Amino acid sequence: MRAVFLDTQSLDDLDLSPVSDCVEELVCYPTTAPEQVAERIAGFDLVIINKVVLDASTIQAAESLKLICVVATGVNNVDLNAASARGIPVCNSQGYGVNAVAQHVLGLMLALHTRLLDYDRAVKNGDWNRSSQFCLLDFPILELNGRTLGIIGYGALGQEVARLASCFGMKVLVAARPGSDQIPAGRVSLEELLETADVISLHCPLTEQTKDLIDATALAKMKPGSFVINAARGGVVNEAALKDALCSGHLGGAASDVLTEEPPRKGNLLLDATIPNLIITPHSAWGSIQARTTIIEQTRDNIRGYQNGQPVRQVNT
Repeated sequence: MRAVFLDTQSLDDLDLSPVSDCVEELVCYPTTAPEQVAERIAGFDLVIINKVVLDASTIQAAESLKLICVVATGVNNVDLNAASARGIPVCNSQGYGVNAVAQHVLGLMLALHTRLLDYDRAVKNGDWNRSSQFCLLDFPILELNGRTLGIIGYGALGQEVARLASCFGMKVLVAARPGSDQIPAGRVSLEELLETADVISLHCPLTEQTKDLIDATALAKMKPGSFVINAARGGVVNEAALKDALCSGHLGGAASDVLTEEPPRKGNLLLDATIPNLIITPHSAWGSIQARTTIIEQTRDNIRGYQNGQPVRQVNT
C-alpha cells in the first residue's frame, strides 16, 4: 500500500516506523491546507489524518483510496457516508488518552485548590522575599479530602477521574446522561449534581443536548466558591457565563483544556488575564508521550487489520 499522512504535526516528534513498516511507501506532511488535500491524496491507497477534512467530493474523487485512518477518536472531519458508499473503511483511535487526560484533570484540580499558579507568580514577583514571616498565605488553600466531585460524562475518562479523586478522599457523584428523562441507579440528576458538588468535571461529548450545558443558569445553581473543570469540548461550557461567574466571585475557580475555537486565533473571552483563579491549557491533556505512542500503535493495528481482511476500530459500515 501507498500511504500519505496529511497532518503529522502532533505526532512528528515520535517514531512513526510502526506505521511505515506496514506500507510500501509513507509520505508525510506536517500540515495540509484544504486546497492541498485532493492533490496530495491522489494515487494513494491509504490516507492518514488527524484534523484534515475529507469531504464527500474529495473521497469520491480519490480513485485509489482504500482505507482512511484517523489518529484521533473524533471522525466528524470525515464524510462517513461517502466513504461507506465506496466501501472504504474509516478506522480511528480509541481510549489512548484516558490516563493522560485523567491525570491532567487531577493536576488542574490540585492547582486550583492550592492556588499553585498564584503562589508561583507571587514568589517570582518577590512577595516571599518581602514577607514578614517564613511563609506566604495570601491565597486560600483547600484540601480535596472530604469534598464532593460531580462528574458529567461517565465513560472511561470520567471513571478514571472518579477513581483518582477517590484516592484523595473525595466523594464522587455522577450525573445522569444529559438529555435523558431517566435517572439510573447510582446516578443523580444534573440539577442535584450542580447544587451539591464542590467541583464539577466535564467529560461528555459536544452534542445538541450538551451545547452550553453549563450556562449562566447552571452556574448560578452551583455552590458559592465551587470549581468547574472542562476537559470535554469548549462548547459544553458557555464561556461568557463562566467568565462572569468567576469575575463576580460566585465560582472559586475554573480550568479548561478546551475552547470553542482552537487555536483561538481571534482571541477568546477566557484568555483575559484579569479573570481570577482560571487556568487554561492548550488542548494538551491528551498529549502524553505514552498516549501519542498508543495512537501510532493503534494506527499500525488498523492498517494490519485491513490488510488481513479484518478491520479494527472501524467507525462506518
